[in-house]
Amino acid sequence: MSRQLLRMRICGCAGVSLLTAAAHGQVEEPLEIPVLPDGLPAATAESEPGFARVPGLDNAGSVQVNVTAAGNNIVGDAANEPSIAVDPTAPNRMAIGWRQFDTISSSFRQAGWAWTNDGGRTWTFPGRLTPGVFRSDPVLDADAMGNFYYYSLKGDFFCDVFTSDNGGRTWSGPTPSFGGDKAWMTIDQTAGIGKGNIYVAWSTAGNPFFPNQFTRSTDAGLNWLNPIEFPTPRPVWGTLDYDRAGNLFISGRSGSSMRLVKSANARDPSALPTFDFNRSVDLGGEIGFRQPINPAGLTGQNWVAVDRSGGPHDGNIYMLASVVPSVGSDPMEVMFVRSTNGGLNFSSPMRINDDPAGNWNWFGTMSVAPNGRIDVVWYDTRNAPGGGFDSELFYSFSDDGGLTWSPSQAMSASFNPHLGWPQQNKLGDYIDMTSDLVGANLAWAATFTGGQDVYYLRIGDYDCNGNGIGDEIDLQSGFALDCNNNGIPDSCEIAAGAVPDLNGNGIPDPCDCYADCDPNGVLDIFDFLCFQNSFVLGEPYACECDPDPVCDIFDFLCFQNAFVAGCL
Repeated sequence: MSRQLLRMRICGCAGVSLLTAAAHGQVEEPLEIPVLPDGLPAATAESEPGFARVPGLDNAGSVQVNVTAAGNNIVGDAANEPSIAVDPTAPNRMAIGWRQFDTISSSFRQAGWAWTNDGGRTWTFPGRLTPGVFRSDPVLDADAMGNFYYYSLKGDFFCDVFTSDNGGRTWSGPTPSFGGDKAWMTIDQTAGIGKGNIYVAWSTAGNPFFPNQFTRSTDAGLNWLNPIEFPTPRPVWGTLDYDRAGNLFISGRSGSSMRLVKSANARDPSALPTFDFNRSVDLGGEIGFRQPINPAGLTGQNWVAVDRSGGPHDGNIYMLASVVPSVGSDPMEVMFVRSTNGGLNFSSPMRINDDPAGNWNWFGTMSVAPNGRIDVVWYDTRNAPGGGFDSELFYSFSDDGGLTWSPSQAMSASFNPHLGWPQQNKLGDYIDMTSDLVGANLAWAATFTGGQDVYYLRIGDYDCNGNGIGDEIDLQSGFALDCNNNGIPDSCEIAAGAVPDLNGNGIPDPCDCYADCDPNGVLDIFDFLCFQNSFVLGEPYACECDPDPVCDIFDFLCFQNAFVAGCL
């Protein structure tokens, strides 16, 4: 079947086909066309150890996410287009979703995901959501209560949402949620009337609802607004964000220009969203796609982020993208603009990468911290031999609303982005980052193993209790305790569910002299005294000298916790 006939078959839904979009000049992007599973062998699960952590110029390095239960690399698979959700109530609890290719011999992909409750130091990859179902373009986010949402494109260009109330360990759904190709999502975490609203926008191509590109859920993803249309020119390949009042902003590309769309009433659950303006924004170029650095994909998204700090730059709107410059001979630059008046006007474009001319600066990605710091990362070829495509992850930040930026810092070793293509000549279309008071959480893709893999990188110190002070300083000052000496404050491990605290006294049970981890109503230390008596009586596996009513041998298992705690 030809690609055109395949598009007609799977997209002639809701009365609109991809050919309808083509008639409006919109089909110009590489679409997420499904390929049926072809019985090719799956990746080898346990055959290549040692790639769980990749050294970087930061303190910890990047941690591979798509790994086996033993933490080993999976040979022969591919993973790209990662998106990350962080629990605001327990920041050590995170989930990452990605496009999972079980073998690079096929472009068939599924919805991969992994979770962590130790701040990304280790990851558990349980498998795929709806195994055997084609899924692509994953986008994850969290609401203010710590519930996670996973938005996922299917092969018919409709989308589903999955939800998790346990930090991404398990997911419910899928729930149909309209959508289309290259969708993006944001969730309102303010205290206003829009709290919990989920907003989604998607492309004009690969869109069963063309020309409509926007939907909203006001009830945690159970029900969704029938898709509605943006004012023209229609933005694509962009992201969404909101200010402290709940005003919604949608960015994107339209032809050679960038666009910013605003809705002041999308926050109101009782209102049908309307759009206040659709403005052209000069970013000094246009988003690249089908470029030599990533031939079958985009070279990044158009990012919009709003300062919600309540500080001197509160309400500033920032836009950033890796663009093909409209002036000069550089192949690609990371460009940034700022608005201080609600998006009515923007500054002149500013170049963030500080390398010499002639390099590729791609996958530019931005997020804004609660204190207003702007974090930016990108892939950079400045150190590639012979002017090639080998890339490193670079980082820069601004503390003054984007007026000045820190010198670029390399955050990874070099990798070849053209390795491990899964019958798709690209490393996906995007990476994803969220910022907090101290640093940032990055989900990104690289080829350090010789194949495409997803990695997590903590930029800066951890801040698992959200107090704006790095965990290392909290521990050194004695503000936070670390009874098991693993570098993670005890309170954060308890909040993330990494260790138990059954009596709720803020001390992990394995370190608590007053724990009753059976629970049998008897402190573990006293359970052990009875266990000793059972051995004297010659009945270690049956004697109940407490009686508590737990056999003394099982009481001993709880005593081990008391021993670790140094109670005996």
